Amino acid sequence: MKKLSVIALVGVGLLAASCNKEKSADTAATTTEQTVAESKGQVLAVDTQASVVNWKAYHKGGMAPRWGTISVKSGELSVDGGQLSAGNFIMDMNSIKTNPASVTEKDKKPEDLDAHLKNPDFFDTAKNPTSEFKITSVTDLKEAPKDAVAGANKTVSGNLTLSGKTMNVTFPAKVDVVDNSASIQAKFTVNRADWGIKFGTSEADPAEWMISKDIEIAVDVKAKK
Repeated sequence: MKKLSVIALVGVGLLAASCNKEKSADTAATTTEQTVAESKGQVLAVDTQASVVNWKAYHKGGMAPRWGTISVKSGELSVDGGQLSAGNFIMDMNSIKTNPASVTEKDKKPEDLDAHLKNPDFFDTAKNPTSEFKITSVTDLKEAPKDAVAGANKTVSGNLTLSGKTMNVTFPAKVDVVDNSASIQAKFTVNRADWGIKFGTSEADPAEWMISKDIEIAVDVKAKK
């Protein structure tokens, strides 16, 4: 029985490693803060009602996923020569919501996770009520990775500020510029520890260690004249 248990544990470990590897295939390239692209051409205001940032997080091995939304508070996209040239958007971190469908355990409530995400363990929204993304470059994408958002046609880089720290991230995106409007859609994964959000990253505590450091971010930002 003991031998069987060990084999079972090894199997679970291999499954977890496999799930983590697959889930991290869309991880954004991350580096230090870069120079923000200059705003030029036509400036379009972000439509905060039509824009949203979706998030998804996991326990190790892709187990017990949680997902939800963050509202976009403001922003603008710049279009020059029919191409997206610059832009930014600000997220209201106090608007973070966990989708109730992702919390299936009877002893847990989505409101409790919302509160935890807002406290100093994670985003510390009392100290950092907003997060921000500022475009640093937009280039043509020759071939979209298989995990990119459908229709990805550009590579977007930008400074992402989370919990008061700024890092530059690069990811494939679907960018559309049509009739005095522009939009960005993207899906990518970041390691929250890069922004100093370290709750659950200590292997000394098994309960914390089970929380993945990966956060999947799905951006859907629309702007218009």
